[in-house]
Amino acid sequence: MAFLVDLQRWINGAVSDELTAFEATRNVALLFGILPLGIALGAVHAFTPGHGKMVLASYVAGSRAGVARSLIAAFTLSATHVASAVLLALVGTSLLSRTLVGAGQSELIASISGGLVALVGVWLVVRAVRSAPHVHGEGMAVGMAAGLVPCPLTLFAMMYAISRGVPEAGLAFAVSMLIGITLTLAAVAVATALARDRAMAMAQNPVVFDRVRRASDAVAGMLLVALGLMRVMQG
Repeated sequence: MAFLVDLQRWINGAVSDELTAFEATRNVALLFGILPLGIALGAVHAFTPGHGKMVLASYVAGSRAGVARSLIAAFTLSATHVASAVLLALVGTSLLSRTLVGAGQSELIASISGGLVALVGVWLVVRAVRSAPHVHGEGMAVGMAAGLVPCPLTLFAMMYAISRGVPEAGLAFAVSMLIGITLTLAAVAVATALARDRAMAMAQNPVVFDRVRRASDAVAGMLLVALGLMRVMQG
């Protein structure tokens, strides 16, 4: 835990240094220099708690989504996670001071996000029982629900950039963060999908295959319900 705290402190310091350098020089070239840093920090930052990795892996493991649909879910989660932070920062500091707690997380948004994740879990359980077909856009719905809680690092960078009068630098960093977070979550989604397909391939009997598929749906659904309720209670 101490390592994660130190890592987060180092990341925040690196972001502050880059944004301060741009503020001092207004050199547009520095914005391009922010991109690789943001991508790297986004990828590393996504490994810390609170980025929907468990929700994403649970959904992919229990769903029938292939690699392509799993990647869509990962990108939607990342985009919602980053965009919600950007929008929240642009709303204004007065609203933030009233609604945000801790590392930039809104209790209300966290509760809504948790409730939506739990509803997705209920749907997976129902689908397992009824053996219902896949619903178009299901992965995107999961990604949006899990990503509603704003990315704290993006929020920090946006608020810092706005306070320094260089919102364009904050937006550049947010874009790079989106790329970095997407890379990490995409790796989680693809690895989970491939592992699931491998496990399914071992059940060559059609009856066994169907039972394993429905069981994985049910287990993933129950796990999502638990994760969603935990997020609601923590909010």
